[in-house]
Amino acid sequence: MDSDDVRRRWAQRSGEFSPAYYAHRGPDETSEAIRALLDRYVDREASVLEPGCSSGRHLAYLHADGFRDLTGIEVNEDALAVMETAYPDLAAAETFHADAIENVLETVEDGAFEAVYSVETLQHVHPDSEWVFAELARVTDTLLITVENEGPGRETGEATAGSGEDGDPDVTHVDEGVPLYYRNWRRVFTDLGLVEIETQLGTRDTLRAFRPTEK
Repeated sequence: MDSDDVRRRWAQRSGEFSPAYYAHRGPDETSEAIRALLDRYVDREASVLEPGCSSGRHLAYLHADGFRDLTGIEVNEDALAVMETAYPDLAAAETFHADAIENVLETVEDGAFEAVYSVETLQHVHPDSEWVFAELARVTDTLLITVENEGPGRETGEATAGSGEDGDPDVTHVDEGVPLYYRNWRRVFTDLGLVEIETQLGTRDTLRAFRPTEK
């Protein structure tokens, strides 16, 4: 499966783990953890980006709490239609791009967003598109948050990364063969010049917060 196949899988997502599925689940403890970090490092006027926002449950939580400069990127156009029904206030007031993350970020200026966060999105980025991580670092002005499944070894900070064939990250397959790549996000973003400032281990995911070195 190449990078185009991965994007196509998400663009056509339906059934379990679809945009409607996540809208039905609504905001959760991850939404709360992201909001708590944003409260610590930026204010309610901050520009915030979520790549892979699906139907917007985390952004809806932020919007309800007073954030008013929110942007989402989602390759599945059905997700934005679901958002209009599930979170109409969010859909009407904020900015959304129905496109691949790679395509949108190439058009964004340096430091355009005070905060960027991803929730179980970057773990599905194909190795051919790993350049997008540098783009995320580039467009982040103050705070970058990852909430991703890092796989075995995360408790010691030695999550598997780069140990697959040709140096690619280890991969497992979830729900109908969708690839999930295990990466050590501390390593990824500190190698790109960011500084890790917080880490929280969840039941499945690891939350990491980073800032640019000049901040």
